[in-house]
Amino acid sequence: MLKRPAFHIDLGACIGCKTCMVACIDKNDLPRGILFRRVSEYSGGGWTRRKDGTFVQNVFAYYLSIACNHCENPICVRSCPTTAMQKDEYGIVSVDPEKCVGCRYCEWGCPYSAPQYDADSGKMTKCDLCRDYLEQGKPPACVAACPTRALQFGEYDDLVARFGKSEVVAPLPDPAITQPNLLCTPGPTAQPPKSRNGKVCNPEEI
Repeated sequence: MLKRPAFHIDLGACIGCKTCMVACIDKNDLPRGILFRRVSEYSGGGWTRRKDGTFVQNVFAYYLSIACNHCENPICVRSCPTTAMQKDEYGIVSVDPEKCVGCRYCEWGCPYSAPQYDADSGKMTKCDLCRDYLEQGKPPACVAACPTRALQFGEYDDLVARFGKSEVVAPLPDPAITQPNLLCTPGPTAQPPKSRNGKVCNPEEI
């Protein structure tokens, strides 16, 4: 088991196929309306008329596959009034259903919307990095399913050595809030953090 498990997403390689999302739903047998991993499409830009009458465009679009980042300073753990949300010695943030009262404070606090409320059970649920797979030496289902290998998983320091330090792109939140174990390699059209040049175009899917 890893000590500081992390995801790496290469925005230049992600094609938005959502195979990771489907694999997660299948692995965890998630009911309708609950998504441990979501793929958002961020796009924007337009056409500008030049003085000579011609046009130039700066249209862009890219995908962000996001799940729980098992943060170093998880706000969900800090928000939980019953200590149901905990981070263990393997760096995995999980929820104890015996302690969870379904107050949803963790959901409201998480800037990545990782904790998911199960209306049938009245409890919170979330990604546990496919703990059973990790114990068998396998990667999480979402990572194994990625056809372009845009999504990678491993020890945080190993991923930094392999891909370099992470960069923040829109519309990801400020990493200073929770110190996520997420490394991001921007694609050629990635927008800077806090950019207002684009918007999430598939909110109904996430």
